[in-house]
Amino acid sequence: MDILVLYYSRHGATRQLAQALASGIDSVAGAHARLRTVPAVATTTQVADPPVPESGSPYATLADLEQCDALALGSPTRFGNMAAPLKYFLDNTSGLWLSGKLAGKPAAVFTSTGTLHGGQESTLLSMMLPLMHHGMILVGLPYTHPDLSSTQSGGGPYGASHWAGPDGSRSISAEEKRLASSLGERLATIARKLNS
Repeated sequence: MDILVLYYSRHGATRQLAQALASGIDSVAGAHARLRTVPAVATTTQVADPPVPESGSPYATLADLEQCDALALGSPTRFGNMAAPLKYFLDNTSGLWLSGKLAGKPAAVFTSTGTLHGGQESTLLSMMLPLMHHGMILVGLPYTHPDLSSTQSGGGPYGASHWAGPDGSRSISAEEKRLASSLGERLATIARKLNS
């Protein structure tokens, strides 16, 4: 079972959260996390990035989406919304929408913010909208997870989140990491049930 962890990360915090989700996915028998990212959006006056990133996860393709059994989608918060590079990638999935290739697949979302109240929930909700249009089945974190009621930073029922701090210096807390890993495990478990 191939589960795509698709994210954009400018300074590395969202990538760390993606890795925590991937560890939860990989803990489920028969599940494999495939980490992919998207390139930054450049203005016409900037030089384009190389087709393969110098480090980190490879760039995602539409085939990655089509072939996955489930999707975890992550972005840093940009004014309470997903970052433009991820939105740009999703805006180019009309062919998958027309063919219904993602309908019925489970999906989860995750985010990282600079401030504690910087739009974690609205960013998670903004990422859910195109997934709902694709007919995907949204997976969140239930309050049966004890860290959800005790976290002092990120984490909520809509998905995993991380409070990176204004300068991005805050490391992922133990609670945030456990919640992200649990979301990955939950996503993989549901995908396995749907595929059986």
